[in-house]
Amino acid sequence: ILFLQGGATLQFSMVPLNLLTEGRTADYIMTGTWADKAVKEARRVGSVHETGSTADTNFNRIPTDAELAFTPGAAYVHMTSNNTIFGTQWHHLPDVPEGVPLVNDASSDIFCRPVDIQRYGMIYGGAQKNLSIAGLTLVVVREDLLGKAPASTPVYLNYATHAKERSL
Repeated sequence: ILFLQGGATLQFSMVPLNLLTEGRTADYIMTGTWADKAVKEARRVGSVHETGSTADTNFNRIPTDAELAFTPGAAYVHMTSNNTIFGTQWHHLPDVPEGVPLVNDASSDIFCRPVDIQRYGMIYGGAQKNLSIAGLTLVVVREDLLGKAPASTPVYLNYATHAKERSL
């Protein structure tokens, strides 16, 4: 469990910097404004595949599992669990391929319902909506996902740095 700065917006960059290793692709499920912002930042780092989208219906629903086309061996699958702008929320988790970490931007609904943390590789959320002050970010990341960032990643943007120092 990490307590970081920068809100969810900084996580849009930190997630791919730490998890999108060279030669791999990250899958993003497009469900609205926040997913779109996350994709734009991830594309600055590496290869991104939009695995499913409801843009054609103005993001008025969550894609069904049948609409999701995952990349074989994806580095991770990114979702946004609650889209406050369009009023949609996941009520089940997408059925991601075995071994592919599920990353969730839970900024809008973190701590509003029970969560099976074992189903995720990482959950993050800006704290201003449900937890604390603006700028604080909660990141819950599986230990096996730490230390994957390339050496070129700035030290302060590397999750392993924060985990080693227990967010201090």
